[in-house]
Amino acid sequence: MRASRRAGAGRGRLRRTLLGALVAAAVAVPISAAASPHVPAPAPAVFAEDASPQSRYAANRANIAEAVRRAEDADRPGRAARLRTMEASGAAQFLVFDGRGRGRAVEVFGELESADRVAVLVPGSDTTLDTYERFRAGALSLQQRLQREHPRSAVVAWLGYDTPGTVSTTVVTAGRADEAAAELGPFLDRLLGLAGPGARLSLLCHSYGSVVCARTATGPAVGDMALFGSPGTGAGSVRELPTGARVWAGRGDGDWIGNVPHVRLGGIGFGTDPVDPAFGARAFRAGAVGHSDYLKPGTASLDSLAAIVLGTTAPDQEADHA
Repeated sequence: MRASRRAGAGRGRLRRTLLGALVAAAVAVPISAAASPHVPAPAPAVFAEDASPQSRYAANRANIAEAVRRAEDADRPGRAARLRTMEASGAAQFLVFDGRGRGRAVEVFGELESADRVAVLVPGSDTTLDTYERFRAGALSLQQRLQREHPRSAVVAWLGYDTPGTVSTTVVTAGRADEAAAELGPFLDRLLGLAGPGARLSLLCHSYGSVVCARTATGPAVGDMALFGSPGTGAGSVRELPTGARVWAGRGDGDWIGNVPHVRLGGIGFGTDPVDPAFGARAFRAGAVGHSDYLKPGTASLDSLAAIVLGTTAPDQEADHA
């Protein structure tokens, strides 16, 4: 009898080990991590609490220009070219820019000071200054979609944390997300003071970014939180999240992350699938998109996320949980 119990326990441990390995493999295999070159760059600009968005934009454009010069001097033409693209010929609107290492950047699309609908995009793994253009493209696509219905809208692309590498152990644990959440919560409070009167904020959280958002304490100004392409959040249900916002979840039919085992073992993995009705999130239609396609023009997922930001999602636009 004891031998039988020992054998059963052994099989259980083996099963848990294999499940943990599957989580790591499923998350790690599809995308290769981007190398982060060690390029000299100036320290980020420092602002007074009451500094206007326009003064922040101007100072950060100057900081980017200096970062370009230092990258060229260090014979890093690739980084220099990417920074020039970010500068957008002097028209870019960065609330935050730090060109050191993998980098940090918080960019605004639209007129933040008059916006009463503001979407904050939180990216997933391997989003750095060297891969920033794909993140920016999604933010711009969303802003253009919002503008068609509501001119007083803005999108904030928040690369405000050190994202984990997709091929790494950090991507299947919550350590980076906890660090990011400690930055994102206060940022949202400050953002409210920079936006238009009575602005309503929405958090749109992709992939590992959904783990970040699920750990971020939000105030009443954050009306909605959308999780998409999510590996899980580490929480068993919406009730465990430190937010009073309406929580939405969606996944494209072509998203490989749907094959990730939704387990949590000894701090590895993120547990309950946010699109599982048991999690308690409102479902939204994402269509047939793949993991990196949720904000592409013309997609059902982009339409759904825009409706969430604008507060125009009707019951018949919500996906069926079944």
